Amino acid sequence: MEEASLGHPVPPRRTSLSQLEAAGRLARQRLPRKNLSVWDKESSRRDPLLLLEQQESTRVPELIPLRHHRMAVSPFAFFRGSAIVMAHDLGHDRPDSGLHVQLSGDAHLANFGLFAAPDRSVVFDINDFDETHQGPFEWDVLRLSTSFLLASGGNGLSERISKELAFIAARTYRHAMLQYATMHEIDIWYQRFDEAWLENLIATLHGKAAVERIRRYVAKARASHRWSAVERLTETLNGHPRFLDLPPLLTRIPLHHEAQQALSDLFDRYADTLSGGGRALLSRYQLVDAAHKVVGVGSVGLLAYVYLLKGYHSDDLLVLQAKEAVASVIAPFSATPYADEAGKRVVQGQRLMQAQTDLFLGWLKGPAGRMFYVRQLRDMKWSPDFDQMDEEELISYAHLCGRTLARAHARSGQSVSIAAYLGKSDKFEEAVADFSERYGRQVKTDHEAFRMAIKLGTLPESGGHFGLPNFKVSARGIEPVIQQKTPNR
Repeated sequence: MEEASLGHPVPPRRTSLSQLEAAGRLARQRLPRKNLSVWDKESSRRDPLLLLEQQESTRVPELIPLRHHRMAVSPFAFFRGSAIVMAHDLGHDRPDSGLHVQLSGDAHLANFGLFAAPDRSVVFDINDFDETHQGPFEWDVLRLSTSFLLASGGNGLSERISKELAFIAARTYRHAMLQYATMHEIDIWYQRFDEAWLENLIATLHGKAAVERIRRYVAKARASHRWSAVERLTETLNGHPRFLDLPPLLTRIPLHHEAQQALSDLFDRYADTLSGGGRALLSRYQLVDAAHKVVGVGSVGLLAYVYLLKGYHSDDLLVLQAKEAVASVIAPFSATPYADEAGKRVVQGQRLMQAQTDLFLGWLKGPAGRMFYVRQLRDMKWSPDFDQMDEEELISYAHLCGRTLARAHARSGQSVSIAAYLGKSDKFEEAVADFSERYGRQVKTDHEAFRMAIKLGTLPESGGHFGLPNFKVSARGIEPVIQQKTPNR
C-alpha cells in the first residue's frame, strides 16, 4: 500500500475514537510529559564533532570548509547545521511517546516560511524536508522550540523571553492539535495558511496595526518569483540564455550534445514522478543549460545542480534545482527505515506534510547512483531575517510555526491520540520549554568546542577560499569527480 511506503503508521480500519484516545493516554506511561524536559549528556555518550565528521565523509570535501564557516557563525547556525547531533541525542537510549508521525526531521524555525502555491497564492508552511522520516511527534516539537530559544537569544533578547518563545511554540502546537482532534480528517487536509488567514492571525494576536507587517512579508515573497531567479542567475549571450559562471557559489557546466541528451533522458524519468499536470507542463520546456549552486548551511557539501529550461517563447525561462538527497539523520533511530531511494523519501514526505506542493516536485537518480529531489527554484520562497525580528514578531512567528507543525503532524499521524497525550493542562509546553533551555546550553557548549576545533586546525574552515570538484561531462550526463574523505578523528 502507498501508506506503508511513506513510512507512517497505518491504523486498523476499525480503530475507534475511544481506542485512539486510549492510545494517547497510554503513551503517557511510556513517556510521562514531565520527562520531556530531561536532558542528560552523559547518557547519550556522543561526540558531536565525530558525528559531524562521519556525516561529512560522503560529502564534497572541497565544500566542507565553507560548511564549517557557516556553522561557526553562532550557536543557532551550528544548530541548523548539526541536525545529526540532535537526532542522535533524541534517538539514542531515550524513551519516546511511541506516537509516530511523518517528521520534518529538522523542524527549526528557519525551515518554515512563505512560498507560492500552484494557484499563485502565497502560503505559509514548512519548506525543507531533507530529513523527513517517520518518528515520534515530540522530536519535531523539541527541535522547533529549541530553535526559537537559540535564535532569539542571538538577537539580544533576554533568556526569559527566549524561553517564553520556546513555550509559546509548544503551547500553540498543543492547542492546534486539540483542535485538529475534533475536525473531520478531510478538513485537516484542505486547510492551508494563506494571506487572509495570516492577516487574521496577526490581527488577533497584536491588533490590526500589525497586519501591515505581514503584508510586507508577503510582498517580499512575491518579489522573489521564478523570474527573479532567472534575472539573478542567468545571462543572454548571442541570443541564447545561459547561467552566469560565478564559481564557487555558482559554477556553470557547459553541456555538449551527448551530455545534454543524457540529461534530457534523466528528465524524462524525473517527469514520471510528477503529477499529471506537472508532467504535462514540464513537457513544454527544453533543457538548455546547467550549473552547480552551493546552498544552505547544513546542506553544504551535498551536490545541488540548477537547470535552465526554455519554453516555446524565447523569454519563457524556468530554473529547476536538483538537490542531492541522502539518508535522513532520523533513519538510524527509526523502526521503519525507508527501503526506497532518498529523493523519493523527501518528495513523498513533503507531499504528505505540506498543504500545497510545487508542481515540479519530483525525484531522480543521477548517473553515478546519487539521488536527488527536484523542485522549482525560488518560487516566492521567503523567510524572515531572524536577527532583525523583535519580540512581537517572534511571538507571531512562534504561533505560526507551532500551528503549522501541528497541522503537518495531524495529516500523517493520529491527531486524536496525540491530543489525548498532550492534554488540556500546560504540562507539555512547560516540559518542552525546560528541555529547550537545557538543550540550548548544550548546543552553546558544542558550538564552542566546534569553534575551538577550527581554531586548532582540527576542522578546516573557510569563508572565501574553497573549491569544487571537477565535473565530468559525458554521454551519461554530469558526474562530479570527488575524492572520498574519511573522518580524521
